Amino acid sequence: MRKHADLFFQFVSLGALVVALVALAALVFDIVSDGASRLSFQFLTNIASRNAEEAGVYHALMGSIWVILLTAALALPIGVAAALYLEEYGSHSRMAGFIELNISNLAAVPSIIYGLLGLGLFVRLMGMGQSVMAGAATLALLALPVVIMSTREALRTVPSSIREGSYALGATKWQTIWHQVLPMALPGVLTGLILALSRAIGETAPLITIGALTYIPFAPDGIWSKFTVLPIQVFNWVSRPQPEFKANAAAGILVLMVLLLSMNAIAIIVRDRHQRRGRV
Repeated sequence: MRKHADLFFQFVSLGALVVALVALAALVFDIVSDGASRLSFQFLTNIASRNAEEAGVYHALMGSIWVILLTAALALPIGVAAALYLEEYGSHSRMAGFIELNISNLAAVPSIIYGLLGLGLFVRLMGMGQSVMAGAATLALLALPVVIMSTREALRTVPSSIREGSYALGATKWQTIWHQVLPMALPGVLTGLILALSRAIGETAPLITIGALTYIPFAPDGIWSKFTVLPIQVFNWVSRPQPEFKANAAAGILVLMVLLLSMNAIAIIVRDRHQRRGRV
């Protein structure tokens, strides 16, 4: 009876996997068939235009790169520092338990809520306006719960013998964390960062909430510049009635997918390199 239950569970799991892969393949095929003909060097270097054949994604692409790099620069040190405090220093305190509970709840909060928080805190209270910095700070808030939780999991995988050996040689707790624990946990930290940024790069709702523009005639040249991003550009094209803009939207999605896969590939290469170094 137990063997039949295991086989039934395997069959259901395999069926769910096949359905998910078929749906993903159908979606990718539909996007490629609609947008592949619009992909060209001019599409990447042209700015947005009322004429669909002359429209491009240069400003939105540069805006996405600026925002996601700045998001990573904000979320990584803050998330790692918070995880270190919770896991290495305050794991048994009431304050740490309260923070941990709130972080777990924040991971399930809809992205529009982060947009409202970013609008009130960064755009209005701190006076950042509709800038790259305000957008990146808002997306960093959205990414922080994932970065913190994945970093904590990575820190727990470091064997206690590593810490004890470091202490036995006379190292302080901070020296042990910096020179022994963090390098061994780095692959797990990077994995969490990849997952967090993969979600952040496709977010539209929080950036529209803080006032990111659907059209700007220039690319960002600093953290205080106004900006737009690829998801907002795609949303703008999809909302237009002309079928030519539908093809542009599909091509924009392909550019966004290539950007996402490139970013993930770089992070995976860095993670694997640190994993191999840790095994030596």
